[in-house]
Amino acid sequence: MKKNAFSLQKMFTQGNLSRLLVNNAVPILFICISLFAIPLSKFSLLYLAQELMTRLVRNSFLVLSLIIPIIAGMGLNFAMVLGAMAGQIGLIFVTDWNILGMPGMLLAMIISTPIALLNGYFCGKILNRARGREMVTGLILGFFSQAIYLLIVLYGMGSFIPIKSPALVLSRGWGIRNAVNLIGMRAALDRLIPIHLGGFNLPLATLAVIALLCVFIIWFKKTKLGQDMRAIGQDMAVAESAGINVMRTRLIAIMMSTVMACYGQIIYLQNIGTINTYNSHEQIGLFSAAALLVGGATVSRANISNVFLGVILFHLMFIVSPMAGKNLIGSAMLGEYFRVFVTYGVIAISLVIYAWARFKEKERERMGLRGLKAEA
Repeated sequence: MKKNAFSLQKMFTQGNLSRLLVNNAVPILFICISLFAIPLSKFSLLYLAQELMTRLVRNSFLVLSLIIPIIAGMGLNFAMVLGAMAGQIGLIFVTDWNILGMPGMLLAMIISTPIALLNGYFCGKILNRARGREMVTGLILGFFSQAIYLLIVLYGMGSFIPIKSPALVLSRGWGIRNAVNLIGMRAALDRLIPIHLGGFNLPLATLAVIALLCVFIIWFKKTKLGQDMRAIGQDMAVAESAGINVMRTRLIAIMMSTVMACYGQIIYLQNIGTINTYNSHEQIGLFSAAALLVGGATVSRANISNVFLGVILFHLMFIVSPMAGKNLIGSAMLGEYFRVFVTYGVIAISLVIYAWARFKEKERERMGLRGLKAEA
């Protein structure tokens, strides 16, 4: 009897351990690679800490914008690029009007909010028609919206959309230049409340804004709308039977995510100080999704801790890999190629592990039901 109990306990412990390893396979893999690459890069701890802080405040808002659609069962919102495009349009107008600093940032957010809401509404309506295929549809929507964005920025601005600044317009008289200098708004939020600890700079104002968004997400989960989204994410049919307006709730989730991505892109670009007019938004969805997945999230489960762990691990790899590659084999380009490989590879690996884990979970449920039937 004792032997059987011991063997059952052992199987239970091994099952929990294997489940823990499977659920956290991607973060564990990145931690192992980072522990190998950090000594090879020969960067000082102060340099790494400062670079990580810069990337944390630059990217966290964007990654946080992915959480609400996941709660609503819509997976990773690759269509967040629609919000990023809206943010860039707001910044272009504000730069043309020569409104600098924090007033310029706030005005860019005000201008881009209705554009982001419209984009989110359009996106949500389409994703509601593609239930079960939201991620692929969102990715395709991003490519489709890129064409409309190019039509507006490359042909509309300077022709029928007035742009007065010659520094923004191409020499032909219409279309925005490839790079827009945000020197008047560069680090406007980051330098609002600066704290210097030795050689370490802490952008307190940006951290406070990110913390406010985290508090909002925690509060929002407890509201009726947040609980409705959670119910839809768990089982859409049951939620609909309970009287929840599923389509409207999913639409609100995507609109909220798009507006958050819009604000996140403005924070991201003020940190960099330059808009790459035709490319800055393209990889935002993939990079944000990859960072979230690196933090241990899945397409059906994500929380705030996954965001910060993912941003730290993902961007730590971005910082150390070029120099580690150079010191290891004499070529920094290997590190650059590795970064691109990691971006796409981590999404593929995470989705495969998630699908495999779901298959195993269903298999365990079937075995449990068979056991119950046998006992009955």
